[in-house]
Amino acid sequence: MAHENRSFVNEFILMGLTDKPDIQIPLFFLFLAMYMVTVLGNLGLITLIGLTSHLHTPMYFFLFNLSFIDLCYSSVFTPKMLMSFISKKNVISYRWCMTQLYFFSFFIISECYMLTSMAYDRYVAICKPLLYNTAMSPRVCCNLMLGSYLMAFSGAMAHTGCMLRVTFCDANMINHYFCDIFPLLELSCTSTYVNELEVFIVVGINIIVPSLTIFISYVFILSNVLQLRSTEGRSKAFSTCSSHIIAVSLFFGSGAFMYLKPSSAGSMDDGKISSVFYTIVVPMVNPVIYSLRNKDVKVALRKTLSRGKF
Repeated sequence: MAHENRSFVNEFILMGLTDKPDIQIPLFFLFLAMYMVTVLGNLGLITLIGLTSHLHTPMYFFLFNLSFIDLCYSSVFTPKMLMSFISKKNVISYRWCMTQLYFFSFFIISECYMLTSMAYDRYVAICKPLLYNTAMSPRVCCNLMLGSYLMAFSGAMAHTGCMLRVTFCDANMINHYFCDIFPLLELSCTSTYVNELEVFIVVGINIIVPSLTIFISYVFILSNVLQLRSTEGRSKAFSTCSSHIIAVSLFFGSGAFMYLKPSSAGSMDDGKISSVFYTIVVPMVNPVIYSLRNKDVKVALRKTLSRGKF
């Protein structure tokens, strides 16, 4: 395997979020609780949308996919992260490390474009309501979904393919709680210039393009909302926009800080803190931001509970 993967390392050791022994157990229970909330929230939302016919609309179609993505990518690394708090040596094999990197990249990029699709859906609904049924037809929604996953597939293949060409000699201590790109590159005993360039290009595209699309969508949405005469309508629209903007800013901001800064700027500990936001906090709060404050979801939940389906 050393010759096949250009690596002399068969396994890595994940150092985890912190090396302070007195806070390992409290952090274990904290992140275990957060993971349980993430799983229950997203799985519950997926089930609710699937069971409720009047939620089978474009907006909830994208929300269904967003919850699925959040559920999957938080599950890619959280179990291993929890092990780092309670085990003295958290070992991960070379192959599983590359697999973890691939699926993490796939789901994180999918989230970027799913958030973009949701912003576009809101733009059409608010700015072009008469064309909504045509512009957001089932075929268009499926194409947007498939496009999101296609971009994720290509980005994940680029990240993983470039990582497979890196040679790891003796160092195998990953200063992180999962197999992320920059902590792995720190262990390379060969030049990582190509990898850093690839990361800058691929991550730049997958952050800048969705961010610009979301920003432009909200510029048109806010421009349209300001023309509304109804104060109640403005308040409702601004409330919806502000929640989405906060979640998008948290996700894209922390991702940009982690991947678009020069490798020499800041410590890896700063990267760990940034990673916590987009890998743990965002999947946990998304069900709250996008659904629990939503009147349709509350009504559907009450009806479902009254019928005893949960």
